[in-house]
Amino acid sequence: MEWFTADGYWLGRLVFQKALAVVYLTAFLTAALQFRALIGERGMLPATGELRRTSWRTAPGLFRLHCSDRFFAAVAWTGCAVSVALIAGADNRVPLGAAMALWAVPWLLYLSIVQVGGVWYGFGWESLLLETGFLAVFLGNAGTASPVLVLWLLRWVLFRVEFGAGLIKWRGDACWRNLTCLEFHHETQPMPGPLSWFFHRLPRPVHRAEVAANHVTQLLVPVLLFTPQPVASAAAGLMIVTQLWLVLSGNFAWLNWLTITLALPAVDWSPVVQPPAQRGAPVWYAVVVIAVTALVLVLSYRPARNLVSRRQVMNRSFDPLHLVNTYGAFGSISRVRLEVVVEGTDDAVVHPGTVWKEYGFRGKPGDPRRMPRQFAPYHLRLDWMMWFAALSPAYARSWFGPFVERLLENDRDTLRLLRHNPFPDAPPAQVRARVFRYRFTTWPELRATGCWWHRTFVRDFLRPTRA
Repeated sequence: MEWFTADGYWLGRLVFQKALAVVYLTAFLTAALQFRALIGERGMLPATGELRRTSWRTAPGLFRLHCSDRFFAAVAWTGCAVSVALIAGADNRVPLGAAMALWAVPWLLYLSIVQVGGVWYGFGWESLLLETGFLAVFLGNAGTASPVLVLWLLRWVLFRVEFGAGLIKWRGDACWRNLTCLEFHHETQPMPGPLSWFFHRLPRPVHRAEVAANHVTQLLVPVLLFTPQPVASAAAGLMIVTQLWLVLSGNFAWLNWLTITLALPAVDWSPVVQPPAQRGAPVWYAVVVIAVTALVLVLSYRPARNLVSRRQVMNRSFDPLHLVNTYGAFGSISRVRLEVVVEGTDDAVVHPGTVWKEYGFRGKPGDPRRMPRQFAPYHLRLDWMMWFAALSPAYARSWFGPFVERLLENDRDTLRLLRHNPFPDAPPAQVRARVFRYRFTTWPELRATGCWWHRTFVRDFLRPTRA
C-alpha cells in the first residue's frame, strides 16, 4: 500500500502534532481558569442551562452524564495533562492504536466543553480546533509513515479557513474591495495588541498593500495547496508568514496559531531532511482512515456549497460533532471603536459629587494610558464579549445582567477575570456602564500625554444599579 503513505511528510506531521498539542493545552487552560465565572454552577450562564436547551442528538458530550464544577475542573485539567503528555511525545512511545486513543481524549474532552459553553464558546476557532483535533486522531505516530489521505484532509481544512475568510471579505464590506479596511481595522479590532497602535499609524499605501496581500493569500494561494511540490510548500509558507503578521498586529486567541499549525504538514521536508525508517500502515489502520476520509467528504458537501453561495455564512457547524465546518472573519469592519466602561461607587444614593471607580479588564481597552497587552493564544472570553456588547446591547442581553450582579457581590470567580477591582474590601453600592468612543492617539498626543487612547463619552449602557 505504497500509495497510502508519504515518507517525506514525517517532519511536518511531527511539528504539527506538537503545535496542536500546545494549542490544546492553551484551550484547556483557558477553560480551567475561567469556567466557574462563565458557565459554572454560579456562573453568569451556567452549563446546566445549555444542557436543558439542547439534547444528546444536537450536542452530545460528557456533561450529559454528569455536570458539576468539580467534574468540569477534572475534565479541563485532564485535558491539560493529556496535552502535556502529547507535547512530550507520549503518542510516539505507544502502539499505533493506543496513540490514536490518546489523541481522541483531548478531542472528546474539548467537544464536551464546547457543547455546554453557549455564547462564551461561540467562536470559530472552537470548531476549528475540534475539526483539526479529530483529523489528528488518524494521523498516526512516529512508527508509521504519514497517511496521504489525512494530509489532504488537513489541507482541505486550511483551504476552507483561508478561502472562506477571503470570500466573506470580498463579498462583504466594500472597504475590502477598495483596499481601505486596514485604515480602521487595527484600531477597531476586538482586542488590539502591543503593536496595534504602530500598525494603525503605518502610511496609507502600506495599509492598501496589506489588504491586497490579504486577498492574494486568502483567495489565490489556497488553491496552490492542491498542486505538486514544491508549489504546495511555498503556498503553505506564504500562509504562515501572513498569519505571523496577524499575530503581531492583534490578539485573535489561538486562531492564527492553529492556522499556522494546519499549514505545517503541507510542507515537504524530504529534500533537506531524510525521513527515519518507518513501518507500512496496518490493514486495519488503512481501512479506518479510508472510512474517515469518506465520512469527511460526505460531510463537506454543505460547507463547500456555503463557500460558493452568495449568502455565505461564516463560523457555522453543520454537524453536532463539529467535524466539518465553515469559517471566516470580519466580513464587515467597524469604522469607530466603542467600548463599554464599567464603574462602581460606594454611594448608596447618586449625587453630583459621587465618585465612580472604573473596573479594569485584562485585555480590552480601558485606561487610556495603558498600552494594549499581548494575550493570544490565551483567550480572554469576557473581554471579547465586551467588544461585542459595545457593538450592540443585544449581544450582551443574556449575560451582562448576571455579570453586574456578581460585581455587586464582589464574586471572587468573576473578579478573577478582571485586571483591577476598585473595591477590594467591600462590594460597591452601585454599578453602572457607559459607552465611550476610543481612538488611538497621534504621535504628538502620545508624546505629550502618555496616552495610547483618547476617549469621549457617547451614551449610557446601564444606568446605576444596586444589588
